[in-house]
Parts: sequence; C-alpha cells; structure tokens
Amino acid sequence: MAHQRLKFCRLRSALAGLLLSLMFVSLQAQETEAVDEAEFQRWLAELIDEARERGVDENLIDAVLRPVTPIPQVVSNDRSQAEFVETLEMYLERRVTDWRINTGRERLARHRELLQEVAAEYNVQPRFIVAIWGIETNYGNFTGGTDVIRALVTLAFDPRRSDFFRRELFAALQILEEGHIEPAQMQGSWAGAMGQSQFMPSSFLDYAVDFDGDGRRDIWHSPGDVFASIANYLRQAGWDDTQTWGREVQLPDAWEQMSEQFEQGPIDVSCSVLRNHTVQLPLSQWQEHGVRRADGSDLPGVEFPSSIIQPDGASGRAFVTYDNFRAILRYNCANSYALAVSHLADHFIGH
Repeated sequence: MAHQRLKFCRLRSALAGLLLSLMFVSLQAQETEAVDEAEFQRWLAELIDEARERGVDENLIDAVLRPVTPIPQVVSNDRSQAEFVETLEMYLERRVTDWRINTGRERLARHRELLQEVAAEYNVQPRFIVAIWGIETNYGNFTGGTDVIRALVTLAFDPRRSDFFRRELFAALQILEEGHIEPAQMQGSWAGAMGQSQFMPSSFLDYAVDFDGDGRRDIWHSPGDVFASIANYLRQAGWDDTQTWGREVQLPDAWEQMSEQFEQGPIDVSCSVLRNHTVQLPLSQWQEHGVRRADGSDLPGVEFPSSIIQPDGASGRAFVTYDNFRAILRYNCANSYALAVSHLADHFIGH
C-alpha cells in the first residue's frame, strides 16, 4: 500500500511539473506573440507612411492596410517549400492526369473561337495557353482562397524575402486603386499569386490584358482576359508559334563522357535552372553527336537552337528543348513545371 502511495505521489509530482512546464511555455509564447504584435504594429505604421508617400488613397489604406493582420501559416508555407523534392516522374504523374487531359480537351473545344482570337493576336498556340491554365489552377477551378493583401503583408513583414514581397504588396495596392478587382475578391495563393493565371501582382501590371474590353484586367473571372494574359506573358518571354517546346530524346552511349564539352560556363540568368541546361546548339549538331528522337529516329530537320536537359540526372529521361521551353520557364522557373505544361499541351494535339 505504501508503495502504491509513493507511486501516486511521484505521478502527481510529475504531472504537476509537466503542467508548470506547459504553463511556462505558454507564457513564453504569449510574451513572444505580444512582442511580435508590437513589432508588427510598428512595422505596419511605417508601411502605411510609405504607402501615403507613394500616393495610395487614404480610403484604401483604411480599408486594407490599417486593419490587416498577418497569417502565420503563410510563413510556415514559405519556410517549407523546398523540403520535399519530387522526381520528374512523380511530378508528371500527379499533374498530367487523365482528368487534366480530358478536361483540357473539353475546354479547348468549349472556348475554341475565343482561343483562336487570342492566338491570332499574340501568336501563341491555344494548346499551350490551356495547358498553363490547367496546371496553374485546374482550368480556373482552384485559384486559391487566401486574401492577397494579408498574404503579402505577412511575407513583407517576414525578413526572409521582405524586399521582394514589399514590392509585390505595393503592386497589389496599385491594382486595387486602378479598380481591376474589389479588395474582398482579391484572392489567391498563400504567396500572393492571383487569379486563374496565377500572376504575382507585378506580373499582373506587366502582362495582364483587358481582352474583353470592359475596362478591367480581370484574370479572376473573364476567360478572354485570362487567356490573353497568359499568351501575352509567353509572347513577351520570346514565344515563337512556328515552334513547339522540344521533345524527349535518346542520348548516345558515350554521352556521360562527352557531355562535359556541352556544359555551360558561369552564366548570369534570371532562371536558375538554365544553368543545368547544356549550351544551345542547332538540332543538326545534336544529330551529328548521336542524339535521336525517343523512338530512335532522326531529329527534325530544322535548325532550332536547342539544349539538352536531364531533370533527374544521368539515369533519368533526356529532352531536347527549344526557346519556347525557356519562355515557359519564365512563367515558373522549374524544369519539371515546364515539362508538365509541355506534355499536357502535347496531349491536346488534334483536339
């Protein structure tokens, strides 16, 4: 009996200690949150002063900046972006799905006339416009439900990439001042990408188009504005509608030994993954070096400048890519993303 009482006392003591520890941690967290809140309010006051100096309307400041609060989950998302790396096969399997292929074909047929008008204006093939639309937002079905101003304020306050997101925040305020969207409707991803085309605010200002002529560049609701904005982005990134994106290839047996001669030296590029591409050569030269189509036949008899990429390394699949592939990389600087768009677009050929 005495032994049981001793065990009970020890258990009660341990529980009391645990409770005290939890209370201490809770108090520490509350204190940290209070300090963070005070720091945020000081920072927000300075931001509002800068907005006023930039000429942002006082009513807009009162409506969207003065009451704004940060979203902790946004910072968590930003911190965890690179923790999981998918292979190309995993990436394609999860994105170039039967649903995306079939739905994309249906959307191409539904919007054929509008897409042809956009293609004639911007010289971008409809299948690539629809493929980007599909990969970005499931053809407009999922555009994100996060308040863009709150997300950008959160990321501008966070020190990791504060300068970048501060610029994006002021771009978003400009979009609101120009009346393209109401504040309550400015919804997007946790990182501030907006609408069915998933443009960051600065990209919106640079590339978004009022194709339907209603006075607003509405990438949230207007199919014409969405398609034309995507096409305009690609065109300004150097798109050439006389070309495709590239193709899968077979590399010669001696590729591992000979590939060093095709590596790029130090280069200054806006998209970092371009450093993993080979130098650009005409297709005829790749043919001479033993590169063939995936089925073993000769490469096309055209002189497009092209690079070889192997996203999963020497043991993975190989592709020869043209300048249009680089235009897709301007949209999202990831080889897997550009290949997903390209493969999805290829599934639309003939539809």
